[in-house]
Amino acid sequence: MRTYLSSYFSKLFAGDLAAFGGPATDETGAGYIRSEQMSLVLGHAVGFMLANVCNATILAIALWHSADWLPATTWTAAVAGGAIWLGWQSRASRRIAKPQFVSRRTMHRLVQNALVLGSAWAIVPVAFFANASNGGQLVITCLCAGMLAGGALAFATIPIATIAFTTPIFIGSTICLYRIGDFVYLLVAILLAIYGFVLLRAVFVNSFEFTRRIITQLEAERTVRRDLLTGLPNRIAFNETLEAALDRLARTGEEFAVLLLDLDRFKEVNDKFGHPAGDEFLVQAAARLQRCTRATEHVARIGGDEFALIMANLTRPKDAFEIAECFVAAFDDPFVIDGREAFGATSVGIVLAPRDGNTPHDLMKHVDIALYRAKKAGPGTICFFEPGDDKSARDRLALRRDLEGAIERDELFLVYQPFIEIGENRITGFEALLRWRHPERGLVSPSDFIPIAEETGLIHQIGEWVVRRACLTLAEWPDDIRVAVNFSAVQFNNAGILQTIVQALAQAGVRPDRLEIEITESMLIAKYGSALSILNSLLDLGVTVALDDFGTGFSSLTYLRKLPFSRIKIDQSFIRDMLVQPDCAAIVKSVIGLARELRIGVVAEGVETADQLEYLRQTNCDEAQGYFIGRPVPAEQIPALLDKMQRSIHAA
Repeated sequence: MRTYLSSYFSKLFAGDLAAFGGPATDETGAGYIRSEQMSLVLGHAVGFMLANVCNATILAIALWHSADWLPATTWTAAVAGGAIWLGWQSRASRRIAKPQFVSRRTMHRLVQNALVLGSAWAIVPVAFFANASNGGQLVITCLCAGMLAGGALAFATIPIATIAFTTPIFIGSTICLYRIGDFVYLLVAILLAIYGFVLLRAVFVNSFEFTRRIITQLEAERTVRRDLLTGLPNRIAFNETLEAALDRLARTGEEFAVLLLDLDRFKEVNDKFGHPAGDEFLVQAAARLQRCTRATEHVARIGGDEFALIMANLTRPKDAFEIAECFVAAFDDPFVIDGREAFGATSVGIVLAPRDGNTPHDLMKHVDIALYRAKKAGPGTICFFEPGDDKSARDRLALRRDLEGAIERDELFLVYQPFIEIGENRITGFEALLRWRHPERGLVSPSDFIPIAEETGLIHQIGEWVVRRACLTLAEWPDDIRVAVNFSAVQFNNAGILQTIVQALAQAGVRPDRLEIEITESMLIAKYGSALSILNSLLDLGVTVALDDFGTGFSSLTYLRKLPFSRIKIDQSFIRDMLVQPDCAAIVKSVIGLARELRIGVVAEGVETADQLEYLRQTNCDEAQGYFIGRPVPAEQIPALLDKMQRSIHAA
């Protein structure tokens, strides 16, 4: 009972109309309503305080020749001084940007100030009415009536503040009239009661209507600023919060941090289990992220699987890092969706204001760069923005612009690395490797420009060029030689990939079985759903398909069981260490044995020594590729390489 009463009176004196049976809302909404109420009070405050000063001065003049002139003058000085001070404070408060949330404590102070000011005016009829002349009594009556009306206007949206201000004046007037004992004054008391009832009723009607209107407006704004799926603030709300944080930074120097993160395995869950499961994954992830924040802060969903947080009142960078660590740790436990477990992960980029920028554009650009570096380092990585990142981003943008015209300027070219059949020691094919010779930068690493091509969609144009060029080159080789071309996950999202391959084969006039498509396990993770149908269509066409970097993923055997591969390529990390680490040797033997059981060809990547090749020969590996077999060479050197290999076979 005590807790209930404490809560009730806290709401009552905070201006919450639910205490009077009015419309109710949550504490966030109540804080917003208090903000609007306070804004209106501050809007009337300066004028209301000037009225207090004028009225107090008029009272002193009216009682100047009465016996109470000294206490009246003292009272006037006190009230006028207090009113001037409150008016000045109100004016200063209005110059500050309106807060989005006002606490109950702030409203309690407002009610207390209203009570003190009302009590000061209640002294007037009690202390000065009886000894005043008829003119003085008339002035006192008018002043009290005016203050009642003025108080009701000033606190029109806060009934408890109106009551706090007017009740002492009503009580003081009642005491005054009771002392006189005249029947006429009894009629005045009745009129005073009626007047007070009408006044308070008008205040309640106005405040109820005001609160309902604010609640309706708040709900509409929440709909616009709320992500419908997760219930978190959306990009609009995030941008407004960022602007407010920058405004506080400019006014008070309050530093803050911006944290940006996305879900590293969202696409995997979405593609593997379906869109409803993907939505549930986002909802659960959002709830976990929100639990990591402070009470006054909210994670915002600003994109499909992208979230952001503005951490206000930052005292040290470590605080932002600790929140980021909590975000990362929130994904340690699996997500249970429709009775199935799904695993997630996140990377986090962080910027500090004003160190890393003092505009929304700079902060968001820099935090995006920090997130990119974190994602590049791997899931669960946290990166602060560093000045060098900005230069890297500018270089990346310049590289992107240059890449757009690289094909037209004939800057792209292919080199071919051979692989041999180990048993007969003969070349059976070449892997086509893309290279870019930049006119100013020289050779640009594929690890630098291929991700850019994938992000911008240029990979489709470049991939088509690679297939056509590789097939035209293949047409010049012997019929028993094949060419392998690497495909990325982004290319498999292109519905025209099959048509591109068919046209390239037809244009070059080569058999489909001489073209091999290499895909990686990471590609399957990103787009497993459409991979099966595309791979089956390629096999129906006669094209062979190889699974590259086998063994580096976490579900390789699943792919071998469900997807139609012609070959698997053992990742070079196992080949490199198989002669010195027994576990790598065991893996190589097991993969070769498994491939033979499944009647799938197996290729060993990264062969660099004669001992490695001999070991693979003893374990019955089909083919090998690596620097020991041959380095990548331009197309014009292939005929000579094939002739040399042919002569060595005949000599043997």
